[in-house]
Amino acid sequence: MSGVGTPELLISGSASPHAYALKPSDALKLDNAQIIFWIGPALETFLQTPLATLGAAARIYALADAPGLTALPLREGGLWERHEHNGENEFENNEIENRREAIDPHFWLDPENGAAMAHAIAGVLAEADPERAGRYRGNAAGFAGRMAELDAELFERMRPAASQAYIVFHDAYQYFEARYGLMPIGAVNISADRPAGVRRVVEIRDRIARTDVKCVFSPPQFSPRLIAVLTENSNTDRAVLDELGTDITAGPGLYEALLVRLADGFLSCLAG
Repeated sequence: MSGVGTPELLISGSASPHAYALKPSDALKLDNAQIIFWIGPALETFLQTPLATLGAAARIYALADAPGLTALPLREGGLWERHEHNGENEFENNEIENRREAIDPHFWLDPENGAAMAHAIAGVLAEADPERAGRYRGNAAGFAGRMAELDAELFERMRPAASQAYIVFHDAYQYFEARYGLMPIGAVNISADRPAGVRRVVEIRDRIARTDVKCVFSPPQFSPRLIAVLTENSNTDRAVLDELGTDITAGPGLYEALLVRLADGFLSCLAG
């Protein structure tokens, strides 16, 4: 929308899209909107009812439906065994069978998906405002070009981290991991809204004790206390990963800054 207008952001800062409570100002934004973009109900579950009422007059577009988007099946939390297949790393959950019909909604952590979503957004905006269609599509093309350059840069930067095993607190990084060949071996939490129980903590501690786990990563909004318990009496390091860019200023540069920050977070612990 650069050169045309500025979109309204519904969720900002460290608020989680999994369990957000709408404020009156948010309801007003939805009520006044002509177009509403969201990932979809798999991520922003809180929006399903408001969109059916407050956003009824707007065009609602789920970015999960963007043409060209690569979607991956949702992995269950737990421990994944590493396998070698055709020279590539694959991970298979050894506890709960993957729900193949469920899609991991963290699409944005693959820059190719970012470009696909930008093109989809430009198409919707062009239909709504045909006089400025060229501007929208031109902006999307420029963004896609920057994403291709950043993608090539990240491929090179992430090489030193590719052979290091690690555990994440919440399984939100599958797209980034798959894109750059990283080696996660498990997640602490079953899902974003299902905290780890005692059995899970014991399993993770046991895996850390008998495996060369380089690092345990947690999001900035989670307490480090559990991470400290998991890594106690081990050589495993701790670090923070932020898939939402909670402290990055909202604006045109947020997405690129988010991916660079995520790469920095992985590298600081895995290749430091």
